[in-house]
Amino acid sequence: GDLDKVVNLLLSLSGRLARVETALSSLGPHAPAEDKMALQEKQQLLVAQLEDAKELKEHVGRREEAVGAMVARYLPAEHLQDYRHFVKMKSALITEQRELEEKIKLGQEQLRCLRESL
Repeated sequence: GDLDKVVNLLLSLSGRLARVETALSSLGPHAPAEDKMALQEKQQLLVAQLEDAKELKEHVGRREEAVGAMVARYLPAEHLQDYRHFVKMKSALITEQRELEEKIKLGQEQLRCLRESL
């Protein structure tokens, strides 16, 4: 459960940071300084939060290793291999699901913009 939460947090923060960086890069040279400052502050905050989330993921990883060592004492080798595969795949699938959701959102936004421009 913690792994799910941390992976989702990392993906969410990464996505938000990417959107802020895109907004910053799309600001024209005549954009108000207040807008640029607000986006830069948001960017700095998200970078700090992302670093904290990475530390949290490392902590969860260490705890996962400890749990894996305990589980290894009680499961036969075949079941232990299945358990490890499940944990790895769960993270990968969460990441893939989140990326697909982001692509869908982007596609919907692009479609909306195209419709508005027509």
